Amino acid sequence: MVKRVKGSIQGIVQGVGFRPFIYQLAHRFDLTGYVINTSQGVTLEVEGPEPRIAGFFEAILVENPPLAQIAVLNQHEIPVLGEDSFEIRESRSGLARSALISPDVSICPDCLAELRDPQDRRYRYPFINCTNCGPRYTIIQDIPYDRPSTTMRKFEMCPACRDEYEDPSNRRFHAQPNACWECGPHAALHDKNGNPLSCADPVQEAVRLLQDGAVLAVKGLGGFHLAVDATNHKAVVRLRKRKHREEKPLAIMVPDLQTARDIARVSPEEAAILTSRQRPIVILRKRRSHGLSPQVAPRNRYFGIMLPYTPLHYLLMDAPFKALVMTSGNMTDEPINIENNAAFLHLKGIADSFLVHDRDIYLRSDDSIVRVINHTPRQIRRSRGYVPAPIFLPEPLPMLPPVLAVGGELKNTVCLTKENRIFLSQHVGDMENLETYEFFGLTISHLQRILEIEPAVIAHDLHPDYLSSRFAREHKDITRIAVQHHHAHIVGCMAEHGIAGPVIGLAMDGTGLGTDGHIWGGDIILADLVSFERKAHLDYTPLPGGDAAAKFPWRMALVYLHKAYGDALFDLDIPFIKNLDTTQANIVVRMARQGVNSPLTSSCGRLFDAVSSLIRLRDKNAYEGQAPIELEMCQRRDENGHYPWRMEKGENHHHLLTADLIRGIVEDLEKGTSRGIISARFHNTMIQMLRETCCLLREDTGIEEVAMSGGSFQNATLLSGLTRLLEQDGFRVYSHRLVPSNDGGLALGQAVCAGLRSRRWKGSFNSYETHG
Repeated sequence: MVKRVKGSIQGIVQGVGFRPFIYQLAHRFDLTGYVINTSQGVTLEVEGPEPRIAGFFEAILVENPPLAQIAVLNQHEIPVLGEDSFEIRESRSGLARSALISPDVSICPDCLAELRDPQDRRYRYPFINCTNCGPRYTIIQDIPYDRPSTTMRKFEMCPACRDEYEDPSNRRFHAQPNACWECGPHAALHDKNGNPLSCADPVQEAVRLLQDGAVLAVKGLGGFHLAVDATNHKAVVRLRKRKHREEKPLAIMVPDLQTARDIARVSPEEAAILTSRQRPIVILRKRRSHGLSPQVAPRNRYFGIMLPYTPLHYLLMDAPFKALVMTSGNMTDEPINIENNAAFLHLKGIADSFLVHDRDIYLRSDDSIVRVINHTPRQIRRSRGYVPAPIFLPEPLPMLPPVLAVGGELKNTVCLTKENRIFLSQHVGDMENLETYEFFGLTISHLQRILEIEPAVIAHDLHPDYLSSRFAREHKDITRIAVQHHHAHIVGCMAEHGIAGPVIGLAMDGTGLGTDGHIWGGDIILADLVSFERKAHLDYTPLPGGDAAAKFPWRMALVYLHKAYGDALFDLDIPFIKNLDTTQANIVVRMARQGVNSPLTSSCGRLFDAVSSLIRLRDKNAYEGQAPIELEMCQRRDENGHYPWRMEKGENHHHLLTADLIRGIVEDLEKGTSRGIISARFHNTMIQMLRETCCLLREDTGIEEVAMSGGSFQNATLLSGLTRLLEQDGFRVYSHRLVPSNDGGLALGQAVCAGLRSRRWKGSFNSYETHG
């Protein structure tokens, strides 16, 4: 019996070869009809015998193209038309836009083979791509995803490329960035002043410059990189000096997986991420003899390694480089450069030469960063390769209204919601200058346009002075909801895992404004998706100089010592005291004692800072989180000892007192105990402290689910050690996988909390009745 069925498919189904896949599938099942791109995704109609139609729809779900991601497939029967062919029809616009855009992905094996084939017409063409690979999000300006809506619109395809583009059986059918030597973008080399250099092969000349020790600015997929030969110590030092990046590890690119294994230890899970089409930077443990400059990642046991992901990268790496430093093409704290002329201006004095091209980048996208902990990939920075693919809220979480969440101040990302889909933006950065704020605004407007989401609610942080919060307040015609920083962290973790709570939430990070006006950061809360109650926290400590205390950990070490010993701290016989500038130290102590520019904080991050400085690891942070990172790096893995600590039980919540912990560290320092042992004992103590607090709260509440979030859980020792012990105690433990535990994932929790609060979702706690 002949039937006709209409199907509508939503998900990542545009620009990924989905229509030719459907076309070929329809021919295989001998069906007639059509397929078309719409603003909602893909619509198709097929006509033929019922068993063939059933097989056709089953094959769609099983065999779909590599980059496709089907979210919804609806089908219903319609009247038979009696057509005699199947065709691909031209795209059409619609009122509601819900098509999903594929992220930018690495070059596929087929294109890589052609790139290296001297007989292929695209041999060594730096912009080779097909429907299975290449740029997407960074070049699209609007949907439907067709060439006129991308930055490729200025390149008119030659007859050969046009034939491929229009042939449904070809791998490049409707590949919007399709191009070749004759009709597409081209690379060019410029000198340090931005003047063009005449050379037969700009890529080969760029390779020669790198071999000679030059700093090269390279235009990539989502922005510029600054590249040097990672084995050339003088070149690496020169790059650091020019970029004013003193000690923060530099990302490196290696030619292949085997080279990554030669310089670092690579587990099967890490190998899979390195070679994935997303091609993030993966944090890998250094080998003792790696052959790279020690200045690539000083005072760190790990490298950040990625494989090439564009044709241009592969052409550069075909030279005999063991590794190239590939760090973001910007001055420290500024957004990555994406325009040629802007790069000539802003990177002048850093780069010796510029390898550029004329395919415009519409939206910058930094490299993503992933670290495997407990055999699970954890996002440190979710950006290129992952954005704008949505995160789907698992059942039984409810559908959300359209919400714009604007994130926090550091590691900012923004978020838009549509029903059960969460669209988290690429990494925006630290909201500390005009350039980043403008990028923040562009990112919001771009996502709203391509997703056609008009938010009914804006979610923002409780801190009124964040630029993101100020942005929210400017939109007076939309409901604005403030979400407390650490509650947002915990809600984000819960949303990832599809749990509504209540949970015991461990929110451990550097800073976030609390509902009592103090700076939180070492807090244990009872939380559901819309409300929370603070049940325990690290005892409050002055933050002398405010932000200056985060930059100079010795200030935190000093105030923690003062809490433990009072003015007698100056009599302690430990190296920290002997090396103090007594005048400065007395000023800081007076500031803390009198409360002058010294807000109170319960920050876990600042406690890690204090211990790092106390054992003479780090008195000044050259980058955010440096002191805690080096504290984790130096620990003795075989040490099982810990320090004493006390809990002070209050009427409504508990204080976790640190004075005994600090005294224990001082006693070890007086004995000459090594840094590695002290660091390990400190980590063990923090794990035990949080474990026992969770056990106490379970006794009081019966809650057996623990959600862990905040930047401190990027510490593998803290995350894995605490998870293991809590699971042994019978807790169900949840931590981040899909979004960063740091503030890069904050917007997800803001969006879910504010969206449900706007719909008056019932909570178990009342923290937002008078705050927010």
